[in-house]
Amino acid sequence: MCETGMVYSELTYMISHVRAFAREKRVRTPLAQYVSRSYTKPTPRGVTLIMSPWNYPLMLTLGPLIDAIAAGNTAVVKPSAYSPHTSAVLQNIIADCFDPAYVAVITGGRAENTCLLNECFDYIFFTGSQAVGKEVMRHAAENLTPVTLELGGKSPCIVDKTARLNITARRIVFGKFLNCGQTCVAPDYIYCDASIRDDLIKALMREIKRQFGADALANKDYGKIINQKHFRRICGLIQQEKVVYGGNTDEANLRISPTILSNITWDDAVMQEEIFGPVLPILTYENMEDALQQINARPHPLAFYLFTQDKKLVRHVTASCPFGGGCINDTIIHLATTHMGFGGTGASGMGSYHGKTGFDTFSHTKSIVDKKTWLDLPMRYQPYSALYEKMVRMFMK
Repeated sequence: MCETGMVYSELTYMISHVRAFAREKRVRTPLAQYVSRSYTKPTPRGVTLIMSPWNYPLMLTLGPLIDAIAAGNTAVVKPSAYSPHTSAVLQNIIADCFDPAYVAVITGGRAENTCLLNECFDYIFFTGSQAVGKEVMRHAAENLTPVTLELGGKSPCIVDKTARLNITARRIVFGKFLNCGQTCVAPDYIYCDASIRDDLIKALMREIKRQFGADALANKDYGKIINQKHFRRICGLIQQEKVVYGGNTDEANLRISPTILSNITWDDAVMQEEIFGPVLPILTYENMEDALQQINARPHPLAFYLFTQDKKLVRHVTASCPFGGGCINDTIIHLATTHMGFGGTGASGMGSYHGKTGFDTFSHTKSIVDKKTWLDLPMRYQPYSALYEKMVRMFMK
């Protein structure tokens, strides 16, 4: 679903639509420019740098690469050092398909990243953490290189008292514990109406058992944390006295069971950073407006999820809360489409991609006026006269 499937989807869509996307598009010409033909023309940005993360190393590398190639660019691809086996596969695939003059893969770690960022590219597309995103933007600024930054953040999941708890729990468990929580748009925390907290926790526990079994660590289809550094970081966020479900770990295999924390406050360690792991804290609110103020007082999240049957509330939340993208009564799936762009806002990133939006991201659209020579209106030329002034005012209203 998440790696090869989404790559196939992007490929199929782009192959079917790239000719239409690349065409010149006629636009209206102002009367003052009579007689002319005005049109826009998408052109490649040039040599692009695509830096991808480790959590979905295939999809988050090939997805933007498909968009970059469709728009006519060349690319240097730099996958994460934390997923070396997938990087090796990517290197082989790309070497089979492309001359390195068009698409080249550079592997390695920080030294290679720094070396690449010191070069002058025409466009940089980065997916990863906010800390590294700041470094990418700082280096890009040296050459005034435009960037797309796909970052992360603490994506809230609001559950109001009208939500249907069984299906709500099922979809939250899917989105949160997919890839063991190592998903940039995973629900980072639940913010629920205090009156339904206990029932919601019971529903979440049932769903975890349904999807992963009574002992997730014994389930061969349940994944692991990428490395020991992140394993220990996530374990440090688990306050055992607040664990209401899970909390078990297997350091030898870097596995952490799906964990629910309750009685959480904004001051707890788990609320100070993006979790990026299978730990789900639950906060409660008494008043929806107070909850929205708490969320809006913090950096804009990459994703936002709202579970409710109240359509008025949906309109209010989607209008008043800044976020990259999201779902009503589901999680994750808003990024699994080629018909909408995917990206963040504020601290969660800038720019977007997927489908036509991705083609546009990797293109510069030129605006061109083709002025005919068989007629030339005299009013713009000196010496000016009262008649010309009247004509200018008439044409430019």
